[in-house]
Amino acid sequence: MKDQHIVYIGKLVFGSCFLLGNIGLFGYLITKNADFDAQGFHLLFFGAAVTLLIVLMLLVYSVIDQSKSDACLKAIGILMLNIPIAIIYAIIELNDY
Repeated sequence: MKDQHIVYIGKLVFGSCFLLGNIGLFGYLITKNADFDAQGFHLLFFGAAVTLLIVLMLLVYSVIDQSKSDACLKAIGILMLNIPIAIIYAIIELNDY
């Protein structure tokens, strides 16, 4: 796997979770529809599980193929940007009740 593909995986998962999280948060804040709120929390747990799984796979891959460790760590860093964003979104939704 090329280094560009590894970083692309990190960007793709980050962007997908970020986009869906924004849809859930702002959909709820604008419409006050409880479905957005419930789906946002489902996304929070599902996105965290998927992200954690991909991080673990990237860590294992970086140990197996040392030449790809820089790209794997860069992708992991990109994925970890979702953590503070998810925490902020969870706080916003929990305080809106």
